[in-house]
Amino acid sequence: MTVPAPRARRRPSTLGRLLPLLLIGALLASVGLLLTTTWRQTTEDRDLAVRERLGVQYLSALGSVTDALVEAQTAAINGRPVPGEALTQAVEEAAAVDARIGVELLSQERWAGVRARLEALRGRSSADPESAYTAYSEVSDLLLALHRKVRESSGLFRDPAADSFFLQDSAGQELPEAVVAAGRLADLGTLVARRPTAEQPRGLMELTGLRVAALGPATDLVDNLRSAVDGSESTDLGANVLTPLDTYQRSVEALAAYSTPASGTGTVDPDQLSAAGLNTQRAARQLQPVILGELDALLVERIDGLDRDRWLTAGAGVVAALLLGWLAALQFSAGRRARRRAALAATHADSPDTSAAVDLWKPATGDPLGRQPVAGDARGLQPVAGDSRGLQPAGTARDPETAQWGAFDAAR
Repeated sequence: MTVPAPRARRRPSTLGRLLPLLLIGALLASVGLLLTTTWRQTTEDRDLAVRERLGVQYLSALGSVTDALVEAQTAAINGRPVPGEALTQAVEEAAAVDARIGVELLSQERWAGVRARLEALRGRSSADPESAYTAYSEVSDLLLALHRKVRESSGLFRDPAADSFFLQDSAGQELPEAVVAAGRLADLGTLVARRPTAEQPRGLMELTGLRVAALGPATDLVDNLRSAVDGSESTDLGANVLTPLDTYQRSVEALAAYSTPASGTGTVDPDQLSAAGLNTQRAARQLQPVILGELDALLVERIDGLDRDRWLTAGAGVVAALLLGWLAALQFSAGRRARRRAALAATHADSPDTSAAVDLWKPATGDPLGRQPVAGDARGLQPVAGDSRGLQPAGTARDPETAQWGAFDAAR
């Protein structure tokens, strides 16, 4: 029986050796792209939240300026000395904030214009209430425009979360507009009461239009804050906001009632309207820091969450790189072992002892016990001569070993 020699293992092609490494590289590139995109998006969201916090700081400073400006306007309209100390302090605080973050929020030019107009109001005489009302209204409009600019440049107006969006809209737009409009409404009621009788109808029409302008943002403010409380996951938001919000809402309702002309006389009571406007301003002054504080707390919580996401993304990238590197090292080691086995197989294949088939039926040369024949010994090479009975020919010396098995051979 012939057994074929073992076939040498075929060496893998270059593509076969590189394919696992290419797959690992493609997987590493895909994971790297995914993690890079996640990191970039998380970083952008974090940068937006940090920038929004700057906007909250600026709006807080502008809120103090707005309150002081409305108080100064009311004092000028009623012929009282203008409290310049409160307005000066508020302006200085806002200037410090602008000097610190105004470049990043692109507000320095607008603030410079507003500050120049505020400085001009300090030396203005209160002898003409009508002109004072117009001058203060123009500065208030510039101040409200600065509020809008800060909301836009800080990214507050495009906040992605529902609760923080409603809070920033309330603190950065609705509340300043409501405060300015409420102050104008109370001061206009005082001016209308001093005008001649012939100008009273026109004054009442102005008062009605300004009443709508004052109640509109106040109503939107209440709706926004209630929506923020209902849509927020924070348990502290409702408890902190609802109490000052209820106080503000009651003050706005009183302002609306006292600014409506009486059915019998068709006029308004300027003293009651002025008191209602003052109460509304006080309630708004209490509400604004609460709104901004809750908004800042939500932004801080968001920043902390985004920081955790970035650490998780970085950790996942490191783990993925280590794992894929380990797989690549295993594949490289397996390739080296395969190349060594292939080289060893090629060496054995080139050897003459293994290149030919082995015939198992071919009699072995030598002794049955495996001994090789000795030179000069004819017994291991020549058959034994004799007849069929195992007898030696005549004249030939009989070998003792052959004689021992002669009888057995003859019987066979």
